[in-house]
Amino acid sequence: MKRSLITLLTLSLLNGAALADTMGKPSAHTQGTRTGKPSGPLSPGEYWWAPMVSPSGPVTVLVSIPEQMVHVYRNGVLIGRSTVSTGSKGHGTPAGVFSILEKRQRHYSSTYNNAPMPNMQRLTWQGIALHSGQIPGYPASHGCVRLPFDFSKLLFEVTDKGGTVIIGKDVKAQPQFAAKPGILLAPKDFTADMLRPLANNDYDWRPERATEGPVTILVSGADRTLYVYRNGTPIGRGPIEINGDEPLGGHVFTMLEGEAKKKSLFAPFRAARNWMTVATQNPEDSADFDDLAKRVRTNPEFATKIYDLITPGTTIVVTDETAVRNTPRDFTIIAAQ
Repeated sequence: MKRSLITLLTLSLLNGAALADTMGKPSAHTQGTRTGKPSGPLSPGEYWWAPMVSPSGPVTVLVSIPEQMVHVYRNGVLIGRSTVSTGSKGHGTPAGVFSILEKRQRHYSSTYNNAPMPNMQRLTWQGIALHSGQIPGYPASHGCVRLPFDFSKLLFEVTDKGGTVIIGKDVKAQPQFAAKPGILLAPKDFTADMLRPLANNDYDWRPERATEGPVTILVSGADRTLYVYRNGTPIGRGPIEINGDEPLGGHVFTMLEGEAKKKSLFAPFRAARNWMTVATQNPEDSADFDDLAKRVRTNPEFATKIYDLITPGTTIVVTDETAVRNTPRDFTIIAAQ
């Protein structure tokens, strides 16, 4: 009896060890090699990671398809970078600005033969995600962004659901990252009333439609409208006035921690916030948040309501496109949750 019990315990431990091993790095995935180089070229599978240089604040992930690189910023400071492998020909990774919809440390593909995808961070419900995988030094995935296994674990630990991920494929530029914005698609609960024309000084404000989750703001030059979303649900919109005839261009701003030592150009009697310029349509047209604030005006009461709602990590997307277009869902500025 004692021997049988020892045998059972031994088998149990061996099975447990085998199970634990299956939850580790799959054999076909790149383990990753840590390097001390915060800049300069990296070999496939190499990464740099220094989260202590900015211990708190919102995390923004920037993926460059031309460079096959990812840069990670926390509160506007670079804390990590790595080589990646994006979508191969015929399976291209979509460019745009996305929210992290779901996070799963242990995930298996429902599309590709139950393939293991450790440290998965979903960007669209159509199968685009960040996850561990093989890094051959060129685009080789079916659309996802593959990361070295070690780096995928480190990144998974610092991101949150709702965090901003920007994927660019038109030009190379870091850290003033360049990416042509995609098109925002209307969430399913976008009603006809939410699209009715607004008077010059009128606005819609319905924060009760989504009481929690990340806030994203879309400024559409084509619509002359500012849209506010929380957790992918439209909760507000208001008309904007644009000074000058020049297009607004494509820009993405992420709110950082702290307040600036000046007054807000949007909300009366409020301190200005700190913003990171994450992306622009063209590097030569890059603009900071103050440049936008000097050109765009909206109802001060509406602006104050937005000011009191936003928190570090809030993303503002500026585009000359309309907010709602009948285009493929994967080409999005904001991935609705």
